[in-house]
Order: sequence, then C-alpha cells, then structure tokens
Amino acid sequence: MILVAGSSNLDFVVRAERIPCPGETVLGQGFRTFPGGKGANQAVACARAGAATTHFLTAMGADNFAPTIEASLRDAGVVAHVVRSDSEPTGCAFICVSADGVNAITVAPGANSLLRPEHLPALAGFSHLLLQLETPLPTVAAYAQAARQQGVIVVLNAAPAQALAQQLLDNVDILVVNEGELAVVAGHQGNVADCLRHVQVPNVIVTLGARGCCARTPTEVIAQPAFAVQAIDTTAAGDTFCGVLVAALSQGAHLRKAVRVASAAGAMACEVPGAQASIPCASDVDKFLANQSEDSETSLQMLRSYCGVH
Repeated sequence: MILVAGSSNLDFVVRAERIPCPGETVLGQGFRTFPGGKGANQAVACARAGAATTHFLTAMGADNFAPTIEASLRDAGVVAHVVRSDSEPTGCAFICVSADGVNAITVAPGANSLLRPEHLPALAGFSHLLLQLETPLPTVAAYAQAARQQGVIVVLNAAPAQALAQQLLDNVDILVVNEGELAVVAGHQGNVADCLRHVQVPNVIVTLGARGCCARTPTEVIAQPAFAVQAIDTTAAGDTFCGVLVAALSQGAHLRKAVRVASAAGAMACEVPGAQASIPCASDVDKFLANQSEDSETSLQMLRSYCGVH
C-alpha cells in the first residue's frame, strides 16, 4: 500500500492568451473548476497507475468545495483519510493557463494548514509515503521521521520550493524536484550536476519540463528525454509524474523503468485540461509507451550535456 499525505484544493482555472504581467488585466477565454492540490493529484495518479492500494491523508473544510474533491478521490479508487475543519475552508488554487499550456498558480491553503503530526495514521502495511510541501513543514518533517523509523520508503516532492533542513532530508529516500526547486534545496546556483553535489539525499530526480528528467542514485545517473506531446495545460504534470513514479516503485520496478513510465504519464497529462481530470490510467500509459521508439543516443547526450553529467 501507498500513503500520500498532503494538500487538497479546488482549482479555479481561467484560460487566457497569455499570463498577465503585474498590474495588467487580460481577458480570459474560459473558466472551469477542477479538483486539485498536489497531494490529491498525486494520490489520484498513484491510484490510476493501478499498482497498489492508495491511501490519502488530507485536511478539508466543512464547505461546498470539499465534496467535489472527495468525489474525484473516490472515483479514482483512493482511500481518503480526511481531517475536517470547521474553522478553515477547503484549500483553493487560482490558476491562469496560457495558450501554450504554461500556467501561473496562486494557492490559498485554507484547511491544508491544519494538518498536524498527530493526524498520521498507523503505517503498518505501507511500503511508501509520498509527501509534498503544501502542508506545514513541521508536519511533513514529523511524517518523514515516523516513516523512516518504521521502515517505510519516504518520497518527498519538494514543491512549492523552500529551503529544507538537513534533518528532514536525512529522512528522505527519494527527492523529486524541478530545476528551480533543486536550486533552492541545494542553496546553490548552477547546472543540475553542480546543484546535485549540494543535496545529501540518496536518490534525487530532477524534472526538466520539455527536456525530460535526470535521476541520480548512489551508483548511476539516469537521463530520460521527454516524450513529445502537444501541450494544452501543464497543470498536474509534475504531480502525475510523482504519483506514477511511486506506484511503479512500489511494485518493484527499477528506478530507470519507473522514471520512464512516470515521464510518459506526465507528458500525457499535458494533453488534457485540468489537474486530476488530466491524469491518465495505466492502460493508456501502456498504449502510449508501446508507440514510442527507444531514446536516441543523440537525445540522451543532449540531455546529459544540459545537466552537466556524463
């Protein structure tokens, strides 16, 4: 079993020709709401990967936004453990998506800020714990420590970006970050390889958007070029990557294979609007991968060169 602990949000999404600059008003071209939140998105991705039973610990308000998120979790087969708040509303995210699929996101945490260390359920039977940073950092640190003490593999998606204490990182088995997040965690500016030298976590995966991703383990460096898709909305692409990655690892997949499957799922998520609505199921990912050729040596070399690894 997999336990995901993290945020739940209702996403308010406006599509526009471009994301407005500070002080500028841009007319939108459409508005919809979607269930979202990094934690909820990653839980749905885990469950749709079909590899293991996925449980999700989160906090929501006693309002009209929560049922929409809970219904999405149920539909995906996620077992939800909801901490209910009467004092704070369900978290919300306000998202602008440009014509080329790029997004800008502002999050109002609401009830997510109330998730506490004592809310962690018993970890017996869980193989992996997946965490993010949209809930209080002391809570994240407490969950990671508890999981480490009980032999559960801890995967941390360090997003949104913030500096992290080494005490927390010491309890992390796999760290997933994008380039900006890597620089913040590393406290260093430079290429991927330079920053990785400043991160003391056994396994680090760096997602690189349209370039692909790079994984460093104690014994090897894995380069995975991106899959070419027509991006409509990149919202939840990273969350899809994280959820599918952990699902694959929970079934004993080698990190190289897990990264490839997660990259394919993340690319597919860019082809559909919305967060959880865009997350593919395992059979669709399998079909997608069946139609992909092996990565060329040229594309692998370009990615390694960009990252500064050999």
